[in-house]
Formats: sequence, structure tokens, C-alpha cells
Amino acid sequence: MPYKVKIDAFEGPLDLLLHLINRLEIDIYDIPVAQITEQYLIYIHTMKELKLDIASEFLVMAATLLAIKSKMLLPKNEENIEDMESEISYDEDPRDELVERLIEYRKYKDAANDLKSMEEERGLMYTKPPSDLSDFAKDKQPEKADLNVSLYDMLAAFQKLLRRKKLQRPLATKITRQEISIEKRMSEIMGELKHLKGRKNFNELFPYPEKEHIVVTFLAILELIKRKEIDVEQQENFGDIFVEAKQEGREVVGNY
Repeated sequence: MPYKVKIDAFEGPLDLLLHLINRLEIDIYDIPVAQITEQYLIYIHTMKELKLDIASEFLVMAATLLAIKSKMLLPKNEENIEDMESEISYDEDPRDELVERLIEYRKYKDAANDLKSMEEERGLMYTKPPSDLSDFAKDKQPEKADLNVSLYDMLAAFQKLLRRKKLQRPLATKITRQEISIEKRMSEIMGELKHLKGRKNFNELFPYPEKEHIVVTFLAILELIKRKEIDVEQQENFGDIFVEAKQEGREVVGNY
């Protein structure tokens, strides 16, 4: 049976569009449809390359963006603007409905984040008197700060890696097919990181140019993140991503 990985980090096509708008520093009221459509399709094609399940709503949004792009490329008919109705039709922007949906979605997302922050803050409040936990804290290792590396950042790094490998590929090569499982690649990556005893650049985990090896390695990294066996760090926006094995003895909980 082939090994399948399903990641539920995408909350929907509107969430992906908002991420692209923020990443490209685009005015939400004046969206360059051609640019945002190109970036959106890149993410869709990347998910297909990784054989991830793509919900139909993502494909519907891709079709919507292409339709808006086509409408904006059509020449405007200036002969039918004599009366008021034709003037209103002429002034309509095909992006308006999408902008309204994005603004409405952003309001709900911001409200959800506020509620989540309030829940976390309230969860820190207790009514019982404080207990003496000094005996339990003697051998406790200091926790690392939360890492602000999302799946979007990992996909962006993967896209850059694919472009770099394509440019570095020799003109004439002889490829020998060699099957490798994700579990085996996970073990190899953990062995490298533990032997290094430090962090390693994300790009250095892809030593071979073959597409099959690159995809398996990337899925292995995502699975290790999901299992909380490695930490990922990005010190600045669009900067390099570094990978490090978690310290032994730390509890592994939660989902990626």
C-alpha cells in the first residue's frame, strides 16, 4: 500500500488567498488578479506534486480567479454607455464580489483569533491556592519559544528548492531508479540531525536532484514536524529555514 499523508493546515481557499495578499503586501481593495492567480495556481500545483488531497473548493476558487482574470482582459465596449444602466454595467469591477468575501472572511478570522486568545488567557486563571511545585521543576529543561513557521512557509521553501535543483541539473544524466520509503527517509534525516547535534539548513537535507527523492524527503520532513520530532526555525520573513532534532526527553504531543 502506498504511504499517504493528508495535512489539514489549509482552512480553505479564502485563507490561502489572504495569506498570499499579506505575503505579497497587496492592497485587498485593488488586487492584481493576474499576479494573485499565478501565485495561487503555484500552490495548487505544488500540492498536486506532493500528491496531497485537494478539496474541490480550492479548485472552484482557481476557476473563479481565472474567470475574473479573463473578464478583466476583455476590451470594454464604449458604444453602450449612453444611458445610466450601461454606465453602471461599465463601472462594475469583476473583483468586487471576491473582495467582499475576503473582507468578510478576514473579519471572522480576526474574531476567531481574538476568541482563541481570550480562551488561552482565561485558561491560565485558577481559583485554587498556588501549590509548591519546586520539586518538580528541578530537572525540567527550559522550553523553546514557539516557532512561527507555517505550512505556507514550508511550501514556499519547497518551491524555491525545486527551482534551484532544476537550474543545477546537468544537461546529460543517467538516472538509476531507486525506491525509497518515507519511513526510511525519516530515519535518515533524524540520524543526520542527531549526529550533527545542532540545526541544519533545510536545503541541505536534499542532496540528490531526482524529483522522487526530493518529494519523499519533503514529505518525510512534514511527517517529522507532525510527530513533533524536529523543530523548524525561520529568523526572518522569506529567510532560510533551519531544522533541528528535538531534545530527547521532551514530551511529543499535538498535531501539525
